[in-house]
Amino acid sequence: MEKTIQFQNTNISYSICGSGHALVFLHGFLESKAIWDNFTETLQKDFTVVAIDLLGHGKSGLAAETHGMPLMAEIVKEVLNAENISQAVVVGHSMGGYVALQFALENEKKLKGLVLFHSHAGADSEETKINRQRTIAIVEQNRGKFIQQFIPDLFDQKHVEKYTQAIKNLQESAGLMSPEAIIAALSGMRDRQDQMPFLSKTELPVFFIIGRQDSRMPYSQLIEQAMVPLHGETLLLEDVGHMGFIEAPAKTLQAITHFTLRCFED
Repeated sequence: MEKTIQFQNTNISYSICGSGHALVFLHGFLESKAIWDNFTETLQKDFTVVAIDLLGHGKSGLAAETHGMPLMAEIVKEVLNAENISQAVVVGHSMGGYVALQFALENEKKLKGLVLFHSHAGADSEETKINRQRTIAIVEQNRGKFIQQFIPDLFDQKHVEKYTQAIKNLQESAGLMSPEAIIAALSGMRDRQDQMPFLSKTELPVFFIIGRQDSRMPYSQLIEQAMVPLHGETLLLEDVGHMGFIEAPAKTLQAITHFTLRCFED
């Protein structure tokens, strides 16, 4: 079931289905809640599944010139409050992982576990911040060309031809976003805080899903981060880039299912 709430004079779109313990999905940059549809179809048999369109993405509106992680995390809290969900496991893909970490920092007692799906806890380096600024300039000049070039690079390049239709679907969905929405997300990621201190002290189970061929987030760096939490788990995927929910759907779905069940056993 698709629903909408109001947040700071804009619409926030999300879907909710199933019953049982809550599992919340947050998509990445240039994506929408639709990326989780195949997972939701299976998971709703065992869980209450919530998937949220983050600000400026999908059917959710703009709220500011910069969609910082605290602002994004606030809409997650508003959705959970609207559905009377007191505890959940939150899964965040890429940018969604940054939002999930911010939400965890501010609302740790509302979580039973955290899945960082091709995501990490560090802040942008100075070099990455400069690259974000360059990307903003590119988006201002030619949003469409940026989207067409950006999305194919997220996949393992050795097997990218296998995902031609999926790439086309993602490009079409991203093409509905305004330049302002894309820039707001880029600015928010650029300015996000370092969550490594939180990662080092949290008692939450944290599950890293890592693609060995991920050009955005080197697996060696993520494996090091996965050793930091008191309760850290890792799934390293061979022949997978940054899009494991497309490149390895069966493995990642099974892993998230089992992790969530364990989190709620306590």
